[in-house]
Amino acid sequence: MTTKFVAPKSQGSSLAERIEQLSIKRQEIIRPTLEHPREYVLLSVRAIAKRLTTDPATIVRIVRSLGFGSYREFQHHLHELSLAFATSLDTMRASSRNGNEPAHVADSLEQDAKNLQGLKNSLDAPRLLALAKRFYDARRTVIIAGDLASFLAVYLEYQLSILGLPVFAATSAGRISHLVRNSGKGDMVIAISFRRGLRHTVEGAQQARTRGAYCVGISDTYLSPLARDCHEIFLASIESTSFGASYAAPVALANAIFAACGQYRRSQTMATVKEMAEEQKTGSRWYAP
Repeated sequence: MTTKFVAPKSQGSSLAERIEQLSIKRQEIIRPTLEHPREYVLLSVRAIAKRLTTDPATIVRIVRSLGFGSYREFQHHLHELSLAFATSLDTMRASSRNGNEPAHVADSLEQDAKNLQGLKNSLDAPRLLALAKRFYDARRTVIIAGDLASFLAVYLEYQLSILGLPVFAATSAGRISHLVRNSGKGDMVIAISFRRGLRHTVEGAQQARTRGAYCVGISDTYLSPLARDCHEIFLASIESTSFGASYAAPVALANAIFAACGQYRRSQTMATVKEMAEEQKTGSRWYAP
């Protein structure tokens, strides 16, 4: 089973432009759902109509005017919006076990398991193998990220450099700018940013694509600007039951990338790990009691 985002069917204009084409009255009716999607995403069309003091038929007509084929598609859009604009306060408020510390721990682990299962269900292995080929074919690969996602960029760089791949991590606005400025055709850029996206990561991907680099996004929602600005995107949920984002699924995605790259040229990988094994047995880096 592959999780697929259902975008509005009308692609000629953006959602914001289609909202502007509605009457002022209809704009005011639907605006609360788009500004506070978490409050409306689970409501039926009748419940949402009651809350917005209108009728179900009007809600359906507005939804279709916005380019959605059905109310269910609109609900999916609200779900993606709730992910893209989630804050630490939202996730803490969503926690339902006030004062029950052991239950909170169990809930956290359960959410991580759900995120991992979602990745397993949606990850397309052939696409991952094609990505592995791109790593080997690229003149160089630049991995850009910021804030908490910085560690994913460093993790990818460290592991892929073991295979001798020309990989460079950029986790500050300045370094992203410098590396992207020198990117071009034959290069690959991996942009990592979750929810609505960090400005310097998104703009780095935009500039890299303009210069001819092949851009791959890693995010948690199809509403991420990376989905629009990159040639392709891989999704990994960061949903959490606490104040911080959960990176269990993004790390698992990185591990799947390593597996694909390691197997793509297996004989070369085996030669490398044989050398590593000798160093791990006798190298001076390791503590000897």
